[in-house]
Amino acid sequence: MAPMSATQKSQLDQLRPGRTGTAALTVGEEHTAARWGSGRAPVLGTPVLVALMEAAAVDCVERLLTDGQESLGVKIEIEHIAPTPLGLEVTATAELTEIDGRMLHFKVEARDAREVIGRGRHTRIVVDAARFRARAQAKLQAK
Repeated sequence: MAPMSATQKSQLDQLRPGRTGTAALTVGEEHTAARWGSGRAPVLGTPVLVALMEAAAVDCVERLLTDGQESLGVKIEIEHIAPTPLGLEVTATAELTEIDGRMLHFKVEARDAREVIGRGRHTRIVVDAARFRARAQAKLQAK
């Protein structure tokens, strides 16, 4: 990936550790482990928990990126420590903890109405959206 322009760099400079984002959902059948193939239990599936935590990180930073930039998840390490049954709301929070060039590091946590259900760390990278999409599309033409 090419280096960022001065404008893109100055936009990233607006991001500061401590900034937070959130995402929430009410657990329905479509969110269960049984539906996602991550078990048979009728509770929030870990793949959905991961997606919710990523959505909280996106909420934290995307609106501060310049036109043509986006962030992509590159690493996530979480513990799913408690079940959440159908009907309860889950809220994920991502806190930006470190900025290392284009790499954004987050502490993530999710809670239902009763307790913390998951926590961990997540890393995203800021990329040029058009360049990234062209690179992905090129895989279709490669033989």
